Amino acid sequence: MMFHWAKDLYRLILDRPLKPGTTLFGRYRINKALGMGSYGITYTALDKYSGKTVAVKQLRKTKAWTKAGRQFFERETGILKQLNHPAIPTVHQAWQDDCGRFIVMDYVSGKTFEDLIFEEGIRFTEVEALSILKEGLSIVSSFHEKGIVHRDLRIPNIISDQGKLHIIDFGLACRLSEDDDHLVKYKQRNPMREATIKSDFYALGHFLLFLLYSSYEPETKKEKSWEEELSLSPEVQSLLRRLLQIDESFRSAEEIIREINPLLPSHEAKTI
Repeated sequence: MMFHWAKDLYRLILDRPLKPGTTLFGRYRINKALGMGSYGITYTALDKYSGKTVAVKQLRKTKAWTKAGRQFFERETGILKQLNHPAIPTVHQAWQDDCGRFIVMDYVSGKTFEDLIFEEGIRFTEVEALSILKEGLSIVSSFHEKGIVHRDLRIPNIISDQGKLHIIDFGLACRLSEDDDHLVKYKQRNPMREATIKSDFYALGHFLLFLLYSSYEPETKKEKSWEEELSLSPEVQSLLRRLLQIDESFRSAEEIIREINPLLPSHEAKTI
């Protein structure tokens, strides 16, 4: 018990975020820390050359000492450089110096769905939730086609900016061709972390549940399954069961979109 307490304190001291005003690479002035994930700390910063706000991701120092940590950070940098999509941040620079390892990328403004649901209390209808899921799937399809899976499509990593969706944080992303020991360990623990496109569909199933539960009003304190609590159409219930791998999983994002299209108003049901 004492060992774990000391280890957590050690990490807290070493992984402290950079102070606002710190200038990196003689160019990027840190504004504030946005958050800390398993491997990195993300900041907003002013690019003094362009005058624009950018996002800067720093590999946590305790992770920089591990082979797995360095691999994940290098993998994220390479994957983001490979992708070219307006809904995914573009990498501008990556470097290593005495302060650590860093990636500079587009800063995506807007609200995460975690903020929209839990802070702003936004409620989504079934049709609205399906429309959002379809837009997200069109983005997911773009990197699946390049052999990349995100493996972390949670509500904090999907942003709505003026009605347009963006997907961020590719820190756990991998290529389908990869099969290192670290990925295998993840596969044994969590279906969302498998190095397969099904892991992204599983995560999107939970994303859809969050959207649908946003308008749910419990009638009893007794906890029930989502199938008992949510009043869903049979088609949406079937869609969720396949996304969550209760029934046979989907084989592609396009297949899921084809399932969604008949459930949307005709003006929204455009094929990709």
